[in-house]
Amino acid sequence: MSAGIRRAQPWLGTLVDIAASGESVAQAVNQAFEAVAMVHRLMSYHDPDSDVSRINREAALAPVTVHPWTWQVLAAAREFSAQSGGLFDITVAPLLARLGYLPRHADFPRASGQGDWRHVELLSAHRVRLARRVRIDLGGIAKGFAVDRALDVLREHGVSSARVNAGGDLRLFGPNWQPLNVRHPAAPTRLLHVTDLRAGAAATSAGYFAAQRVHGRCVTPHIHPLRRQALAPGSSVTVLAPDCITADALTKIVLADREAARRLLPRFEARALLLERDDHSGAWQLYELGCQEACRV
Repeated sequence: MSAGIRRAQPWLGTLVDIAASGESVAQAVNQAFEAVAMVHRLMSYHDPDSDVSRINREAALAPVTVHPWTWQVLAAAREFSAQSGGLFDITVAPLLARLGYLPRHADFPRASGQGDWRHVELLSAHRVRLARRVRIDLGGIAKGFAVDRALDVLREHGVSSARVNAGGDLRLFGPNWQPLNVRHPAAPTRLLHVTDLRAGAAATSAGYFAAQRVHGRCVTPHIHPLRRQALAPGSSVTVLAPDCITADALTKIVLADREAARRLLPRFEARALLLERDDHSGAWQLYELGCQEACRV
């Protein structure tokens, strides 16, 4: 991508990096950032005026009308939840707040502790109702959706190649292969080359930067939805998929249950690459989920 521009802005709790080449590329990149900013405003758990906050505050009392993009992400989340038997669940927000990964909102009603994704009802005309007092967070899927929307904008402007990277959630297209690097789980400043991409999306989830000790146990913001328990750090999971919302959501399912994920990945035309320490040799290995061969890194 020698000709073109590359810019970065802080959105979605990370630095969003957009690079593109082609005609009128500056205007295209500006509008791509506007799409990312829109997703941030609609789906932020922190912003009291976002659709997510309005759902959490009001939808247990009466249906809340949301933006079509929010509705689209909620529908996608519901599909991932149904396909995985609940291994992807947007109602783990109360646990994330108790662990300090999300803020506590004084005006949100107290969560009942007895609901899950099945109690987020999607009604006609983009309305949402909470059948129980659950609380949602779209942090496990909205970033991938934002990357997809930004890339759509760049395509609509006719750019010849583009790459959008939001803190490890990445999608690209263009004539040239580009290296995909991930951080080493035990030494996050070290980048490891795991594959090359010319089109499609990749999302990586790992707990190296967010891990903390709570009640004597090291935990991350990755939650096992069925156990309602925070997962320990250790592995790095990268999912390759046709679009970034799929890659983003599937990383959480792989982290929660690899056997279930191994069966699920082909339905979404996805693959998962894992970086983790071998229990016997202590060496770090990169392997594809479902494959027998691994390589030391």
